[in-house]
Amino acid sequence: MLTPLPTPKEMGYWDRLSIEDYGIHGEILMENASREALKVLESHIHQLAGKTVFLFAGSGNNGGDAFALARHLNNCQAKCLVLHTRPLDQYTGETAYHIKLAQKSKLQMHYLPESDLLSLPHPDIIVDGLLGTGFQGQLRDDYLNLVEYINGFNKQSFILALDIPSGLNGYTGKASPIAVKANATITFGAIKIGLFLPEAQDFLGQLVVGEIGIPCSVKEDHPPKCIGLNKNVFDYLTKPSQLQHKGAAGHLLIIGGSSGLSGAPTLAALGALKSGAGLVTVACPRTISQEIKQGFPEIMTLPLGPGKNWTEAAFYELEAHLSSFQAVVLGPGLGREDGALEFLHTYLKECNLPTLLDADALFCLAQDKDIWPHLGKETILTPHPGEMSRLNGISTSEIQADRISMAEEFIAQTECVLVLKGAGTVIASPNEPTCISPFACANLAIGGSGDVLAGIIGSLKARSLSSTEAASLGVYWHGLAGQYLQGKYPYRGNLAQDIAFALTEVLE
Repeated sequence: MLTPLPTPKEMGYWDRLSIEDYGIHGEILMENASREALKVLESHIHQLAGKTVFLFAGSGNNGGDAFALARHLNNCQAKCLVLHTRPLDQYTGETAYHIKLAQKSKLQMHYLPESDLLSLPHPDIIVDGLLGTGFQGQLRDDYLNLVEYINGFNKQSFILALDIPSGLNGYTGKASPIAVKANATITFGAIKIGLFLPEAQDFLGQLVVGEIGIPCSVKEDHPPKCIGLNKNVFDYLTKPSQLQHKGAAGHLLIIGGSSGLSGAPTLAALGALKSGAGLVTVACPRTISQEIKQGFPEIMTLPLGPGKNWTEAAFYELEAHLSSFQAVVLGPGLGREDGALEFLHTYLKECNLPTLLDADALFCLAQDKDIWPHLGKETILTPHPGEMSRLNGISTSEIQADRISMAEEFIAQTECVLVLKGAGTVIASPNEPTCISPFACANLAIGGSGDVLAGIIGSLKARSLSSTEAASLGVYWHGLAGQYLQGKYPYRGNLAQDIAFALTEVLE
């Protein structure tokens, strides 16, 4: 299965159902969380006895986890000091229960506002239980100082974050404005959406999921709205029969290319062929058809019209051939002339083939919203943030601030499938979970990379995958190729066509 990514609110609902409907005491969930945290420390610190441990306990449940963990560490003969942010008698609920157990164990505890941190010895281990996944906004000055204090030991001490490094936003993964830089993070129940996003990766260290006893039926009956892509997405890919003929692997049509823009459809074609398409044809202006091949005899061309650019008449010339194809990629190198917009307008009104719109097709789409009603539910749009900005009239910075919400709001208007490209690519589809890619890779941030991705998704769509399946597998496969190239080119330098040629390598 793909990775469930609950929001902090959804995770809180799972907790509440476990307590109220199943009768699992919150004190037990907290005890289980602390034991899972102890396992992480034991896996990294081979001998806990005699180690000096500072446990920072905030005012919420993360603080309770820290108090409970201190008791277990004390049993391992570690020298523990719990530094808490509110007076002990002001804690309530499950946290108060674990404080009483800690007091009975005679643990050393200091109220932070009255503590002189500079006078304390250097700890071997720091446990961050200051703030949980529900934190939003900006760190207060007192917490900002504590985060800076903890980070001051990141080269001397092992830092374990409970559930999430303090200062990270559990929804966006962004630091506010700084966050604890942990060596390991133990997150409870499931990976929260913010921890999966690329912005969080520099703060997490090793990310471990600790099971705390939330019933599987709770998770299954109340699935989160977001899921993370993982290698199981390759289950969508059917292994070919040795008796298969080329027609059974799908025939993809790529519509694009114009004066000075012949490389984009070529790269899309390479992405399609290297991801397993049986046949790929590029429909292009007649005068650039030889440029499209660029030494790749496997790429077929369908020359249209007399000139170098697109016109509405080119659609009617193409129309007689459309029955030969299972899917279409429209846009790479299409150009932005008026004729390209006229071609797109007519194509969307007259053609019912599953279609992916990319690059210049998205530019044309942004110029004429009257044609949006012709976008079908199987249509796939693949904008980068700049193209998304043109489509919905919102600044790129606003889009990047909350990519998931922006993608979900857009598909609510259009009912198509949206692939919002970038680090942590978002795939949003009507009435389906929003999928998030785990990849953030500089080797993919090059010209032509998006054309290769369009070809991959198009080839998968031509093999009868749903639009969401094709987009999800295509995005993950493309990201995996980028990760592979990062190993070969750690300082970049790979070409877009290298991404296409790496596709078969990463499958092995």
